[in-house]
Amino acid sequence: MKEKSNNSSSGHDQEVMDGSDIMELVENDQVFSNFVDHKFEELDIDCDGKLSVKELQPAVADIGSALGLPAQGTSPESDHIYTEVLNEFTHGKQEKISKLEFKEVLSDFLLGMAAGLKRDPVVILRIDGDDLHEFLEGPTYEPQMLSVFSEIKLPDGASLKDYIIKAFEKLTVDQGMPPATDSWVMCNIVEPALDSLGGALQQPVTQETFLGEFKRAADYVVQLLKEQPAIVAHSQNTFDGSGIKRLLSNKFELDKTLDSTIKAAPRDRHGKIPKEYLSVALDSLAASAGLPPLGALDQMDYIMTEAFKMIDAGDGKTVKEDEFKKLLTEVLGSIMLQLEGNPVSVSINSLVHEPIASSSTFLQPSSP
Repeated sequence: MKEKSNNSSSGHDQEVMDGSDIMELVENDQVFSNFVDHKFEELDIDCDGKLSVKELQPAVADIGSALGLPAQGTSPESDHIYTEVLNEFTHGKQEKISKLEFKEVLSDFLLGMAAGLKRDPVVILRIDGDDLHEFLEGPTYEPQMLSVFSEIKLPDGASLKDYIIKAFEKLTVDQGMPPATDSWVMCNIVEPALDSLGGALQQPVTQETFLGEFKRAADYVVQLLKEQPAIVAHSQNTFDGSGIKRLLSNKFELDKTLDSTIKAAPRDRHGKIPKEYLSVALDSLAASAGLPPLGALDQMDYIMTEAFKMIDAGDGKTVKEDEFKKLLTEVLGSIMLQLEGNPVSVSINSLVHEPIASSSTFLQPSSP
């Protein structure tokens, strides 16, 4: 799952989580069975041979930690993933599950996770101040920070401190800055740097004072990162419609995916399916089409909603199975065309509050 490397051109220590360790674990029947036995026993607190929703929570949290996701409750995008993982185990119900059910769902989920990581690896970066120092001393510092200053929109009367905080939030890991919106980074990195400026923060807000005082604060951030490097999970995804195009171009795979998607669809006494179910069906096949889950990204939700409007998905009508499949295919085609013309790129950076070498042990197999 992890491929260690040192990016000498940027000074990053990094690990690439590409899913290979997960695949190796699941595909070894004996090792995976031992792994499941150990984890099930560990989670079954009341020793009744079944796992409740409460008992499953640590497993869901540890899977997120193993992926470098922020803790539950800190990110809408990752919280959606946590909820989906739990629903896969419980089938959306509040019932207990057996060891066999736990093993089957865990196997499917881990294989899906491995496939996702192979397609979109998560890079774990060690940010130690070197890249930020290089940016501050380089020729692009002044023009880039003047551009950042012009982009900051704050109400009249905002202080120099407010502008500097916003500027830190706009810097990226490529410039050597961990996500300043993270509470730990704000409390332990940004605020101490601001405190180091003292009375200088009382100056009027001008381009000149901004450039000078931001650089002073950023120089202090460099020193803090050298003393306590930040570990960041970084992923970059671009939704350009290529996943949908691949699915639509393979009739066998498309038919198979559509059949699986509508298998659990509600039907009236004539066997017709409500058009409102299209959103549920799209969410179900999102991974197969290279799309994020509904509710995960506002930009993508807007595109999907517009596609539903084109076919009047909310008109309350029911349609035959073949018509439902046709409509779902039209929705996919509409989304594909919009993404081909205007791809959606998303960069996610989450602080990992532990050293790289000691990430979650949930996915480590037990001894055979």
